[in-house]
Parts: sequence; C-alpha cells; structure tokens
Amino acid sequence: MADGQVIEGVYLSDAFDLHALYGHALAPHAGTIRLRHPHEIDDPSAIRFALCWRPADDAFLPYPNLRLANSIAAGVDSIINCPSLPAEALVARVRDEDQGDVMAGFAAWHVVWHHRNMRHHIVHEAKHEWARLIPSIMKPPRETPVGILGFGLMGRAIARAVTAMGFPVIAAVRNTPTEDVPGVRFESGQGAALRVAEQAAILINVLPLTGETRGLLNLDFFNRMPEGAALIQLGRGEHLVEADLVRALDSGRIASASLDVFDVEPLPKEHPFWADERILVTPHQAGDCSPHTMAEQLVRAAQAVVAGKIPETVVDRSNGY
Repeated sequence: MADGQVIEGVYLSDAFDLHALYGHALAPHAGTIRLRHPHEIDDPSAIRFALCWRPADDAFLPYPNLRLANSIAAGVDSIINCPSLPAEALVARVRDEDQGDVMAGFAAWHVVWHHRNMRHHIVHEAKHEWARLIPSIMKPPRETPVGILGFGLMGRAIARAVTAMGFPVIAAVRNTPTEDVPGVRFESGQGAALRVAEQAAILINVLPLTGETRGLLNLDFFNRMPEGAALIQLGRGEHLVEADLVRALDSGRIASASLDVFDVEPLPKEHPFWADERILVTPHQAGDCSPHTMAEQLVRAAQAVVAGKIPETVVDRSNGY
C-alpha cells in the first residue's frame, strides 16, 4: 500500500450501528482510515480491516484481503467464534487504562453494596421504616475476602480499588505473576477458580469467555462458596448458568448477586431476574471504553497490519484473550 493512501475498513456488527456510536471519534482520522457499512462497499477486495462487535456468522465472507478484525472493546469472543473469520486474520482488542478504572469503581461500589447489605436499606426506605442492621452480623473488610476471577487489565484495576478499601483479595490466574501485588494472594493453574470460590465472601468475575470458562458459574461452583456469599458478574453472560444461580440463591448458598451481563441482551422484560430482590441488574455498562482511545488504537493497529507488523493490541486467538 502506497504511503499516504487511506486504509479501507468496514463496520461489522449484528448488534449496533457502529458508525452512529463511533463515527465522531473516527472522524479526525479520516485521512488515515476510512470505515463504511457493508452496503456502502464498492470493492470488497480493498477492505483491509473491520471494526467489530458481535458480527454475523457470514460477516467476513465478502472481504478476501481483510487482515485485521478489531473489537470496539476488551472482549473478542464474538469475533474469534465467528465462523467466517479468516484463519489468517489478526484479532485485536481495546486496552484502555481509563476503562479499567471505570470498571474498578463499578466493582468496588458493588462490593460495598453486598458487604453492607444495602438492599436492606432500599427495601425499608420504600416503607418509610427506620430499620438498622445489627452491627455484629457484619464483618469488617479485613475479614471479608474478595475473590477475583481474571487478572488482566480489568482484574488488576479492581484489585487495586478493593484492597484500598481494606478487603483482602484472592485472584485466580493461569500463571502466578512474578511481581508482588500488595494485598493480593494468588491461586494458579488447574482448579484455581474453584479454590478462589471456596474462600471468597464476595466473588467478582471478569474472565474472558473461552471454551473453558463457558458455564463456569454453575451450581457445583456456587456450592463450593461460603454460605451467604455474594456474586458480582461482570464477565460474559455465557459464564453464568442462570437457573443454577436461582437455585443457589434459594438455598442460601448465595445471598445476593449483581449481574451486568446476560445470555440474552437486552435482558427480556419478562425475565425473572428483574423482579428478584436478591439480584441487582445493570445493562452491561460496568466499563465502557473511551471511543477516542478505541479510534486511536484502531488506527495504529490498521497501520501495523498493512505494514506487515503485529499490532500491540492483538490477542492470542488460541486462548481467546
């Protein structure tokens, strides 16, 4: 590709109009990259990259020279699992430090929500009742272990926020980090997630979705957790077996849950989670990344692939992150 030539790209999403969401952030880069909807593409062979979120199964078929599929966020599972994704295409994600801090604040708020049983106060406020909790039933933060499943950018940011509030953290990792992380203890290797579950009064999931992690949050998993534990589910909807969570709540093994991601999104209006007072539902908004950060990283990634280089934000397709 000649120097100064605009790199051609395509929006591929079955869920959103990506131009409506990100066109303003991409506009300043119009001299470097150009993105259009599939129906606007005159020459599919000119397309070198795609900006993606939940692409259709056949989305990549028209583009024989596509070299890069870039997510709009940190998650790439819907791209990697797309049947038409070319074997030779690189997959890249967004790495946004600010997004990590945003998600950390969200997670920390929910840790306090469950630790202090804030639902109790919401219920009694609606009844105009002054109903104080018995102080002796609440353990201090230092006696309330928080488990984190997934210790990438998001997990590390969450750990910093939670340990700053005095909660000890146990994190499940594939390999134990070489550097010491204050306030964090690690469980690594096979069965690490279950070992974390056995110790966590509050469990936060930020794992990527892979074949190994799909359906991980099931009844067997919940039964390994301490009685009355809380779940904060920020990973992917497919991590959770929804019926098993209800069973765990009914048995008292899980006392309460915060759910930000679901099997079907938007969550259907008739879904029982909406009416379950033990569950706090939020609309998949724990940690949106900055559109401008996404645009800048997309430009660098597109420039790298046309130059025959590997973008810094590329993921390992074999393990899904």
